[in-house]
Amino acid sequence: MSNLPVRPNYRKNRARRILIGVAVVAAIAGFNGPAMYRYGSEQYHEYKINKPEYKAANGHWDFLDVPSEYRINSIHAALLHTGKVLLIAGSGNNQKNFDAKKFESVLWDPKTNDFKKIPTPKDMFCAGHTQLPDGKLLVAGGTKQYEKLKGDVTKAGGLMIVHNEDPDKPITLPAGTKFTGKKNGKTFVTKDPVLVKRAKKVFDPATGKFLRTEAGLGRIYVEAEESGKKYETGTEDNYRVHGLKGSDNRNVYGIAQKLALDKKDFQGIREAYEFDPVAEKYITVDPMNEARWYPTLTTLKDGKVLSLSGLDEIGQIVPGKDEIYDPETKAWKYTGFERRFPTYPAIFLMDNGKLFYSGSNAGYGPADVGRDPGIWDLKNNDFEKIPGMSDPDKLETSATVMLPPAQDQKFMVIGGGGVGESEKASEKSRLVDLKDPNPRFKDGASLAKGTRYPSASLLPDDSVLVTGGSADYRGRGGSNILEARAYDPKSGTYKQVADPRVGRNYHSGSVLLPDGRVMIFGSDSLFADDANTKPGVFEQRIEIYTPPYLFRNSRPQITAGPKKIDRGGTGTFSSPRAAEIKTAKLMRPSAVTHVTDVDQRSIALDVKTTADGIQVTVPKNRALVPSGWYMLFVTDAKGTPSEGVWVEVQ
Repeated sequence: MSNLPVRPNYRKNRARRILIGVAVVAAIAGFNGPAMYRYGSEQYHEYKINKPEYKAANGHWDFLDVPSEYRINSIHAALLHTGKVLLIAGSGNNQKNFDAKKFESVLWDPKTNDFKKIPTPKDMFCAGHTQLPDGKLLVAGGTKQYEKLKGDVTKAGGLMIVHNEDPDKPITLPAGTKFTGKKNGKTFVTKDPVLVKRAKKVFDPATGKFLRTEAGLGRIYVEAEESGKKYETGTEDNYRVHGLKGSDNRNVYGIAQKLALDKKDFQGIREAYEFDPVAEKYITVDPMNEARWYPTLTTLKDGKVLSLSGLDEIGQIVPGKDEIYDPETKAWKYTGFERRFPTYPAIFLMDNGKLFYSGSNAGYGPADVGRDPGIWDLKNNDFEKIPGMSDPDKLETSATVMLPPAQDQKFMVIGGGGVGESEKASEKSRLVDLKDPNPRFKDGASLAKGTRYPSASLLPDDSVLVTGGSADYRGRGGSNILEARAYDPKSGTYKQVADPRVGRNYHSGSVLLPDGRVMIFGSDSLFADDANTKPGVFEQRIEIYTPPYLFRNSRPQITAGPKKIDRGGTGTFSSPRAAEIKTAKLMRPSAVTHVTDVDQRSIALDVKTTADGIQVTVPKNRALVPSGWYMLFVTDAKGTPSEGVWVEVQ
């Protein structure tokens, strides 16, 4: 086996010492009762899982040795083409961090186990992200304001729709603008500026005759000047805007429905950044048109990026106003039509350029809007629903993967739960073949129990590692699932592998590393005890899973080759035992949060043996192989993979 990157330290002769410990425990267990028996069982378990034959069959879990100053509430993770992993916490679902403007990112190098703090300009907690064609990572959205539960809200507030009847100019109202109800007489104040578009003149398309003026609109969150229930409003009212003069005083006004002490949801931001893996810093780009918290970013066939869903700057679901980022201009444009989804929808680029929505999502949004899976054509906004989904009411917090190879266009939707804080969870794995002229979901192999928040990573041997999750909402009632399974797409079966040591639920994810191991991070349990009496603490420990294929005697190697390959082109790579190589594939690096990863895909390559290596051919299809950086893996007859070699496809 070639040298693996630095792993957590092992103690010498550990297995031998454990075996001696087991013998001693066995000798005295009879004198010490059940407690000593449990201790002995734990010692034996440690001995068992560290035996070479166990690792070769099931793999092994280790804790990553993270120095205390680099431990953060990792909620997002992305593998970069430098081989390093960017971990993003932002405020890390911690109100104190948010109030202190303590926003964190850490860069980890799996080869050296070095860590580096990255200055983080805004709260990227619950942003969206995707890999760009040039190897940078686009990060957009995040947190403007934390949620407030009903009992914690002291000032009545809500959405104010500001109207502008002037067709000649827009108007910007500054933060601190006051609105007073014409009927209720109550005054509300903005915390942020708001741009109100100019009015639009509407003409008869046949005659050209002027018909009417449609007011320009702006949306802003307002709250009462003072605390107390007496400042709530019960019905719609028109509001006078303070500080306006002349025609603005006549043309600009507000309309609001109920302004109350109800629960206030998280609020999103518009800011967007590109993370440069070489410079190792965030670079500001144009902000989105819409503020978004919990958005999905999906790379399109042409390398542009679709941003969709999320909660806006007042905590309401973005009303279908999807937009597209152009990496060349660093600017955003609306798609020109509306399509509504719940937050963090799992939207994948298909090989025909259309988009597949699996139904997986992370919650927020109406239970009856945008929940049905289907194929979405961005050219005309057509959406074709796909029937057959089992447990259709348990798709929140499910995971979706594009099964290898990507050419087959087969997807699997794993687990999931009911809407919101539901106790429901599904054990189903639903399969769909999008190459079928009439695609329909069917059930595949099931998990052992209903599982919310399962993490799923494609592996270079064409299996899928499915690990973690919980049977109830955010691990409630001690429901974390300490199990891992490898799914074989060819046989359609799960095989249980070594169990992780840490429960993972909300705010967790997994990332395939270039050496073939998998990093698992995060978890945000609602409670710290099975009785649900103590508040949970964010799980900062990171685990590394080493699959069974890395415990074999040898693995293929790629020693040299081109750094760039054109789509439809070939690349020749040196390998000392080329005759043993049976398959080659390109694997797109992960960018994951909330068990949602629409970037990862594994593309099979044609491979031929040369005099001192191999020649691989990349498919021509741009929608199948989006421009960007990939890991090239080769495998032998046993499925043992090489270390990944970075290749740029253009």
